[in-house]
Parts: sequence; structure tokens; C-alpha cells
Amino acid sequence: MSAGHDIRLLDVFRGQPKAVWITAFAAVIAFMGIGLVDPILLSIAESLHAGPEQVTLLFASYLGVQVVAMLITGAFSARFGPKRTVVTGLVLIVLSTLVCALAGTIGQLVALRAVWGLGNAFFIATALSVIVGAASGGQQAAILLYEAALGIGLSTGPLLGALLGTISWRGPFAGTAVLMAIALVLAAGFLPRDTDRAARPKVRLLDPLRALGHGGLLRTSLGSACYTAAFFIVLAWSPFVLEFGAIAVGLVFFGWGVCVAVAGVTLAPRVAARLGEVGGTVLAVLIYAMLLGVMAIGSKPVVVVAVILSGLASGLLNTLFTGSAMSVSNAPRPVASAGYNFCRWLGGAAAATLVGHIAEWLGSQHAPFAVGAALCLISAGLLATDLRFMSGKHETPTTAALIGERR
Repeated sequence: MSAGHDIRLLDVFRGQPKAVWITAFAAVIAFMGIGLVDPILLSIAESLHAGPEQVTLLFASYLGVQVVAMLITGAFSARFGPKRTVVTGLVLIVLSTLVCALAGTIGQLVALRAVWGLGNAFFIATALSVIVGAASGGQQAAILLYEAALGIGLSTGPLLGALLGTISWRGPFAGTAVLMAIALVLAAGFLPRDTDRAARPKVRLLDPLRALGHGGLLRTSLGSACYTAAFFIVLAWSPFVLEFGAIAVGLVFFGWGVCVAVAGVTLAPRVAARLGEVGGTVLAVLIYAMLLGVMAIGSKPVVVVAVILSGLASGLLNTLFTGSAMSVSNAPRPVASAGYNFCRWLGGAAAATLVGHIAEWLGSQHAPFAVGAALCLISAGLLATDLRFMSGKHETPTTAALIGERR
């Protein structure tokens, strides 16, 4: 990357309001929760006498509740205001993570992760809207900041889980509770007060589902659901295939998360500027399918390399999918975000629920990776429909592309 590119990229992060940085910090901690349990899955299974299909429910309950709750976040935020919504989400996360550290059975832990997912739903969907509304540089800079928070959270979550997990599997939950409590204090004390309800846009409960009536948003959301299912197959199942200790798994996913952050912030805008946002997404999801195919047939060292490299494709896809979803329809940003995230995390919840059973049904520990590769091909097919539709037409520059052009 040239010096000029570095300066312009840094400009995106300079001069942002305090509210943006507080929300971004809280987002980092929230996204840490996704990969936090990865390095300690085997420890939890051993300590609580649970099988892989039970332990992967830690992802399924978290994401399943988050999916349903995504449908009400827009209406909740419109009624009570974004600050109250963010604070409510953070309170739920702090309480659930704290009690997770005290859980005595796998059932209790799964139930508490569901409460955690509810808090995350209130926070994640609203955080993107808060950052978009407050960031200098508009939507383009905001999505880069949001994806940077996602990448940092995904990379540091497994590392924190590994380090604290060497003490006890309860340690990562307690550590997250402390960090989220800090974010809660900052959000409650420094985020701007909510405007009067009359000044906020009215959002009905079913508006996110109605927004999916737009063909472009629906295809983007379904494509993202298929990709996110594959994403969580990698996240939830790799530790059982690798059978490494907590530190080793944490280091693997730290490398993966660094790749997610670098690709999402620095590579995605360039890919979008060169290939268009949809074209770049198709290319990235096909690369992800190829890497999952390698995981399906490779030895443990090959799986390690493929998992880490898959972070590059994930970073591209997280940014490009989010940019497309926020730009492809005329729906208000909170409504489009809620509808898109509903589909996106539904794919992750389904994968986390079924991944252990897929290995059992197909009689192979590597079979879930093959299923993930097939889902990525389906995602590419859905997106290719948009490419054919836009063939010969001028594609509206979307978020990542506009950032690339401004460089």
C-alpha cells in the first residue's frame, strides 16, 4: 500500500466524535464474544461432561435468540431511542457473561448464552446505526469503522479466551463481563442523549421483514446467510477437528481474526473499486468455498493454514455484504440492517445447531466443511443473479467502492 493510501485510510479514523469511539470500543468487546468460547470448547465439554453436539449449542442458542431479537431492535430503538437500546443490550451482556462464569451445567450455560445473544441483538444492530449517524465521513467511513471493530473483536476474542482459559474455562466469561462493564459505563455516561420520540422515525415491528421484499436486499441477505453458515461451521467445528489445546486454538483463530480485520478494512475497498461490490463478493465467496473444500480433505496442518487464510475471504465478505445491504434498497438504514442481520445470523444459528449432527449423519469429521463449501456456491449463485441483472447497466457505487475511489 502506498503512503498516499495510508494517509487517506488514516483520515477515515481521525476526528471521529466521542460517541463513535465509545460505540466502536463496545462493538469490539461484543464481537469478542463470538469467538471467545472457541479455545475453551473442549475444556467446557470435559468439565461439564458434554458432547460436541451439546457444546456447539453455545453458538446456536446465542445466535438463535439474536436472530429473532433482530426483528424487534428497530422498533425498540425507535420507541426508546438508540442510547437506551445500546445500554439495555450492554446490561444484558454484562449480567449474562458474569453468571456464565458461575454456571454449573451445560444447560445453564446454553441458556445464559441465549440471554447474551439477546443483549448482542440490541447492541449490534443499533451500534451500526449509531456509528453511521455520528461518524464524520458518512456511511462509507462508518462501515469501515464498524468492520474494523468486527475484525479486532474476532481476532482478540479467541486469544483472550485462550489466555484466560488456561486458568479455567470460567475465566473468559468473567473477563468479558469486566470489559463489557467498562463499555457500559462509557456508553451510559458519554453517548449523546436520545432525542424526543416524536423526532425519531417510526419503525413498525414487521418493517425489517417487509424490507426483504426488495429483491436485491433479499438476495444479498440470503447470500450472506449461506456464507455466515459456512463461517460458523469453521468457527464452531474447527476446534473439534484440530483437537488442540486452548492456547494453540486461540493462536490459530487470532491469526484468522487478524486476517479478517486487515482484509475488511484495507482490501475490501480496493476489490470493490476494481470489481464492483457484487463482483468482489462473488469472487470472495468462491475463494471461501475453495478453502472449505481444502479443509474437507486436508490434514490438520493444512486445516490450520486454510482456517487462517479463510480470514482474508471473511474480511472481504463481511465488509462487502454489509455495504451492499446498506445501499441496495431504499429502506431506512436501521430497518435494512435489522432485516439483513436477521437473515445473516439465521444462517449462523442453523449451522451452529446442525454442525455436530452433520458430522454424525455423514460419518465424517470433515463433512461439515464440505457442506459449508456447497453453501458458499449457493451464495455465489444468488449473487450472480444480481451480476446478470446489472450487466450492461451502470452499477451504483456502494460503500466500499466509494471509499476505494476516494483513495
